[in-house]
Amino acid sequence: MISIILLSGFGIINLFVGFLKSKRILLPLSLLFLAIVFGINLLDWNDTKSYFDNMITIDNYAVAFTGIMVLSTLLMLPFTQHYITRNDENIGELYALILFSLVGAIMMVSYNNMLMLFIGIEILSIAMYVLAGSDKSSMRSAEAALKYFLMGSFFTGVMLFGIVMVYGATGTFNISEIAGSAEALGTGGANNVMFMLGVLIIIIGISFKISAAPFHFWTPDVYEGTPTVWTAYMSTVVKTAGVAAFYKLMDAAFAASYPAWMPTLVAIVVLSLLVGNIGAVVQQSMKRMLAYSSISHAGYLLMTLLAFNEFSTSAVLFYSFAYSTASIAAFGVLHLVAKQRGSEKYEAFNGLGKTNPLLAFAVTVAMLSLGGIPLTAGFFGKFFVFSALVENPDMMWLIVVAVILAAVGIYYYFRVVIAMYLHPVAEDHTPIKSTSFINVMLIIITALTILLGIAPALLSGVL
Repeated sequence: MISIILLSGFGIINLFVGFLKSKRILLPLSLLFLAIVFGINLLDWNDTKSYFDNMITIDNYAVAFTGIMVLSTLLMLPFTQHYITRNDENIGELYALILFSLVGAIMMVSYNNMLMLFIGIEILSIAMYVLAGSDKSSMRSAEAALKYFLMGSFFTGVMLFGIVMVYGATGTFNISEIAGSAEALGTGGANNVMFMLGVLIIIIGISFKISAAPFHFWTPDVYEGTPTVWTAYMSTVVKTAGVAAFYKLMDAAFAASYPAWMPTLVAIVVLSLLVGNIGAVVQQSMKRMLAYSSISHAGYLLMTLLAFNEFSTSAVLFYSFAYSTASIAAFGVLHLVAKQRGSEKYEAFNGLGKTNPLLAFAVTVAMLSLGGIPLTAGFFGKFFVFSALVENPDMMWLIVVAVILAAVGIYYYFRVVIAMYLHPVAEDHTPIKSTSFINVMLIIITALTILLGIAPALLSGVL
């Protein structure tokens, strides 16, 4: 709870600091704020507390996912350095929006009442609509913001309708009480039908928020149009918050009705894996490839919801962090390349291994991790997901499908690596430059990815 209060206050401070003529203090100040919140958050470990009449509960689950989201933001924010360099007049508001959005994200992983879940999603979503359209000079950015806002608003209404139906059937918004009511409803009667329709509608609404197929249609265009640094945030923190909220809701409130909603979730997982991996293969733009990749990773993350055993909670936590670190590195370097070479296509990465070995190595490790190659965090992320699901014999076929499609993913991830090391630099391409600060962040991100690929127990045993 202290983290929510601090982030709200720090966001307001950023708004006022943004009025200063020089904006250079904003980035280090925001990083300091995030570091403070990260440390304060850890103090709540093993100290479960409830607030607002048990509407919010800060437990180890909330602390772990809050830590991942705050750390991801901390690692991503240095790539916004160009805003500071050009003294952008709106940077104070943008940094404030990031901190405010984290408030919503934390509420999404610490709610104990579906109204608080809804409020958290709205706080996060509204900030993201603005960030998506923050590049006023780009029509693509304006288009992305409009698409994101219109479709996001519609699916927010859809999800709210589902929440109301669940409330109508159970008489409560509290997820613990909903679980008890779900068991009492049994399998027949009008209330049970209303309850199950509500659950399915909520699944549809949250699936949109995490870009799971077939509700992914906004993802490629919105990711492509949104400024790349904010796309990194959208792909990591927003997805982590959405999946963590989804997992908590299905586990704590709807586990008793698992047989009824399981087929729907299986269909969403399979479609996400198919659409994400096959769609990424045909892309020529790295940014759109990462957008489709994000859809497939939503599928892998949702596989943990089909397990619900002692391994699944650790699996979703580990996979979320592994995916976040790799995505931040990939989007961060893509941001530098696109800004200096004016292209997001694979060809823009040609020869990067020779002209800037550090950036190339960071991207290589990120691609290997996203592809699930051994000695990276991404490998153990997939391993833990499959290990959790293998406990359910009925889902063995899904593991086989996921492994086959993961092999397809290796193809499009390696296209970037091949471009960097085997293709010559175009004559009109100047070497990609990066600051020492960004280089340090990339080294930290890469080290974390490799470290968790060698010693996964550092994180896997947290929950």
